[in-house]
Amino acid sequence: MRHGDKINNLGRKTAHRHAMLANMACSLIGNKRIFTTVAKAKALRTYVEPLLTKSKEDTTHSRRIVFAYLKNKEAVAELFKDVAVKIADRKGGYTRIIKTGNRIGDAAEMAMIELVDFNDIYTNNKSAGTEKKAKPTTRRSRSAGTKKAATAKGTDAAETAE
Repeated sequence: MRHGDKINNLGRKTAHRHAMLANMACSLIGNKRIFTTVAKAKALRTYVEPLLTKSKEDTTHSRRIVFAYLKNKEAVAELFKDVAVKIADRKGGYTRIIKTGNRIGDAAEMAMIELVDFNDIYTNNKSAGTEKKAKPTTRRSRSAGTKKAATAKGTDAAETAE
């Protein structure tokens, strides 16, 4: 019985699960976005978010701890060089899971897990939303046009008075 056991074993033995999560974490760091099942995405989030937090402090000790989990020099180098710079001011919540529907073969729930700061679509929309929207232009003149019309009428009246 698994009373109080909070870890999802994903139908695998411990060594296989750790190897799979390490490979998925390396792929996520390298590609910034991967497609997988919802259960694996949720397990990966709990695996990779503490590593992303560790990467914010670039010391030899934190690099060794992260390397012990990932076992891939290129992924560790990219994590500390590129990813840590972008997530430096974020307090947490470095990943986003978006459900994408069911897989055709076995109807498993699929999801996309991505690094939040590397999504160009959301970052561009947020910056566009903060800018002030320009007022729509119309073909008719408004107050500025009425002032011009009034001054034009005033000059016409002045000319006719003379």
